[in-house]
Amino acid sequence: ALLAIVSLSYTQIIAAHPAGGGSYAVARANLGINAGLVAAAALMIDYVLNVAVSVTAGVAAVSSAFPGLWPHRTVLSLALLAIITLANLRGIREAGTVMTVPVYFFLCTYLVLIAVGLARAAVEGPTPFPAVSPGPVAPVTPWLVLHAFAAGCTALTGVEAISNGVPVFTPPESKHANQTMAAMALLMGVLFLGTVGLTQFFGVVAGPDETILSALARRIVGGGAPYLLVQAATLLVLTVAANTSFMGFPRVASIIARDGYLPRQLTMLGERLVYSNGILLLAGLAALLIVIFQGDTHALIPLFAVGAFLAFTLAQAGMGGPSRRPAGAGWRGQVAVP
Repeated sequence: ALLAIVSLSYTQIIAAHPAGGGSYAVARANLGINAGLVAAAALMIDYVLNVAVSVTAGVAAVSSAFPGLWPHRTVLSLALLAIITLANLRGIREAGTVMTVPVYFFLCTYLVLIAVGLARAAVEGPTPFPAVSPGPVAPVTPWLVLHAFAAGCTALTGVEAISNGVPVFTPPESKHANQTMAAMALLMGVLFLGTVGLTQFFGVVAGPDETILSALARRIVGGGAPYLLVQAATLLVLTVAANTSFMGFPRVASIIARDGYLPRQLTMLGERLVYSNGILLLAGLAALLIVIFQGDTHALIPLFAVGAFLAFTLAQAGMGGPSRRPAGAGWRGQVAVP
């Protein structure tokens, strides 16, 4: 439900701000410059965290398949980050072309995995959690439920990236951006419900050196070539997830810099017509987080709550606030969504 609300809200943002800027542009225009700068700070924090988490999670997927790599996650994460950075320095459109194939590979792999899982679930029946899960260590409290909800909602990060980079799409930019938003939200919903549902149904519990998706794949397809394909697809799509930040962060930083709130160097285009300084700044900050948290995805994920939800809240407040009334007969429905 939250995914649907956020997606519909950002669809309106794309239409209202086709020049990009996302939460920053909305908050600045409708709530004032201070709110806009808070949204911008939240967005930029979120972008940095998205890179660090996506890269470390991708490496964790590979390390789950090859446990000998687990102690070297930090070095491997930095190496993967360097590759993504170089790809983006060559140009956004070139990087986007490179990143298209992994997305389709991931979708095909995971949709097949979910289909096979549903078939096995129909034949085998459910596995009760008490038979496989560790014993409780604390009572279930409202705080624990809220913590779990916030951690799970980090799956929503990346929805706002499309609204920040609308000018990257081919004309008509807003139409194509909204089509991408709708397709992304639908696929996110299917994949999220499919994997989480099967994890619960089969009573899958991850080990200390294995991700939950790796454990689910082992449960459904075993440990052979199909399992390795799933892990490879996971690594590749998380690389694409990190790449969304490299498309959004430099553009948002350039917009803020043009308004005079960041160094002017961030507005300069390199020889490949990309914001090279923004790309390098993002890579440097993400690398710093990877080193500080030693490539541990679980240590980085809680920080998402600061950037993602603050940006979502300010953007939706700006789109649904009293200072903004959309034109047309359906304005009440448009204001109700945020």
